[in-house]
Amino acid sequence: MIKDQRPVAVAPAPDDGDDETPTADLVLPLIAVGTAGVLAGYGYLRRTRRARTRTTPGGAAAGPTAPPPAALDERTRVALVEADDWVRTGHEELSYAEALHGTAAVAPWARALREAGTELSAAFRIRQRYDDGLPGDPTARRHALAGIAGRCEEAGRRLDTEAAGFDRLRGLELDVGAALEVAEARFRELTARTAAARATLAGLERRYARSATAPVTGNVEQATDRLVFATARLNLAHQAADGTDHARAAGHLRAAEGAVAQAGVLVTGVERLAAELSAATELVPAALTGAEALLAGERERSTAGGEARVRLRYADGVLGTVREELTGGPYDPLGVLRRIVRAVGPSAAAQGGVLSVAALSVARSTTAAADDVVGTHRGAVGAEARTRLAEAQRLLGTDPPDPEAADALARQARDLAEQDIHRYGRPDAGAAGDPSGTAGAVLGGVLLGGGPDGGPPPSFGGPRTRARRGT
Repeated sequence: MIKDQRPVAVAPAPDDGDDETPTADLVLPLIAVGTAGVLAGYGYLRRTRRARTRTTPGGAAAGPTAPPPAALDERTRVALVEADDWVRTGHEELSYAEALHGTAAVAPWARALREAGTELSAAFRIRQRYDDGLPGDPTARRHALAGIAGRCEEAGRRLDTEAAGFDRLRGLELDVGAALEVAEARFRELTARTAAARATLAGLERRYARSATAPVTGNVEQATDRLVFATARLNLAHQAADGTDHARAAGHLRAAEGAVAQAGVLVTGVERLAAELSAATELVPAALTGAEALLAGERERSTAGGEARVRLRYADGVLGTVREELTGGPYDPLGVLRRIVRAVGPSAAAQGGVLSVAALSVARSTTAAADDVVGTHRGAVGAEARTRLAEAQRLLGTDPPDPEAADALARQARDLAEQDIHRYGRPDAGAAGDPSGTAGAVLGGVLLGGGPDGGPPPSFGGPRTRARRGT
């Protein structure tokens, strides 16, 4: 019997042109999906990063929004005022330490003050240029404001760094005895000088025109206010020291030292003006003769038209009026010198000789008087007055100096400072009658730079350390 032979299924032979298998059919789609996922993730990350750093509308900036220009401007004004106060206060307290320990002992802190002053001067210079409209580009102006803030911060940092060492030198928190003796000696000296300054000022008012003594009007009264305030604080310092509360004694002593220092500035202003007016009186005839000779020479050399002739006629008129004033009664010799120099024109100071001396004398007097006002009312005086003063001082220190521009800026600084004081309501009024009450708090706070509530008196240091001595 023959078996049934059925065909047997045989797997087809592999096709050389197609090596796919069921496994391969599954792997390729998985690879494609994975690749697409990676690409999608990468795209998402890129979009997220762009969104985080985008500055165009629709995206939020990663960093904080920059303050508007007006806010940044105001911030730098405050920074300038504060830094100027730090430097002025530092010089005041350094003078007491030097009196007790000697110049060599205080050299490191004198150097720190010079370095802080250099930073502050640079900041004021940038501010003056900024106020003059330079630079003009908005971005560059923002950078200028940032530069002002940075300079002020560096001045404060420099003083803060040295404050602890200065405290160790003075040792007030351990014993104020020796420092009290120095302050009281200065107090007694200034009390005598204040009485003499009162007599000196009365003599100046009889001899010269009112405009001549205007820069120091009220100085004696304000000095007296500060000395009365100092009397109260010196007594409180003694009481605290007797009770072994040395920290409190140190605070009262610093307030007294600041008041005595400012009284010294006010009295010195009267003494200095008396010397300046005397020197100016002697200089006026020579300056007048020199100006007339200079104009005569210009008249002979001039071939110009009507404008030059008009200027020469105006100058002749000014000098003629000056000659009449010299024989007509009391006059203002510094004011007369200013008018002579201005009549001759910008070339006066460049000519050398007597006219150059006259221009410098006027500018130095005006700048010193403006500095006195700012220094003794600094709790009320703002950045604009201080900036103009700093620029006047800079121009007097250039080679060659520019006395006419310095004089104009110093006069502007004085006017601005007095406007600030007036707006503040003349906080020094009536302080002598109430040295430990409201008026005393005003003197110890606002005018001395410690705050309107009569808070901690300022000491050598920057923003972190200057108010460390509480009372």
